[in-house]
Amino acid sequence: MTQLEEFIHGYIECALWCSVDDNGTLVEDTYTADDLEPGTKAQMVEDCTEFWKIHHDRVDDANRAGHDFWLTRNHHGAGFWDGDYPEHIGKILTQASHEYGVFDLYIDDNCLVSHY
Repeated sequence: MTQLEEFIHGYIECALWCSVDDNGTLVEDTYTADDLEPGTKAQMVEDCTEFWKIHHDRVDDANRAGHDFWLTRNHHGAGFWDGDYPEHIGKILTQASHEYGVFDLYIDDNCLVSHY
């Protein structure tokens, strides 16, 4: 698996782990990356690829950075800013993540994981 693929995997894994359905059940309890609506998955891959191309040299662990990209862009209580990166790098990565905006998941009428 390439570093970019690890980054994307970490991002999608975290997205499914952090998201809940209308009943409050974790999405990861019922759905996998295979259940992503094709347009949603394409947007996730596009965002990750763009972010990775710009910032890959600022991270050591691609999978963890994928998690942190999801957490940071969605303003969760952890991410690039929480002290696991040198302060100046954390600030750069946090600002860059926020520029992508929030990306919420939901289960659509076709029982696929989609985004708003």
